[in-house]
Amino acid sequence: MDLFMNTTSQEAEHLVVLGGDIDAHTGPKVKETLMSLANQPGASRILVDLEAVEYMDSTGIGIFIAAMKACKQNGCAFEVQKLSPRVERLFRITGLYEHIAVRKGESE
Repeated sequence: MDLFMNTTSQEAEHLVVLGGDIDAHTGPKVKETLMSLANQPGASRILVDLEAVEYMDSTGIGIFIAAMKACKQNGCAFEVQKLSPRVERLFRITGLYEHIAVRKGESE
């Protein structure tokens, strides 16, 4: 399946809604978007909605770790929300739950 990505911004906060697959084929587009937002001067928060992500492999894990590190380095919060069951399982198995803030509900 292909990737769906929609980004909305309000002042210094960004919401990135992803759907479909995050893998070696689609990952570069996701990484480019997240890193661009994380390195934006004055960005305060990036929230990634993963509800519609049906599949994610190690490429996605690497992307989220890189984005989290870039945000931390630039003083920007990096959070994910509404993990699909498959992605939530991957976050738990790999330990990403220990490092990336996971919001349970809608964005504030």
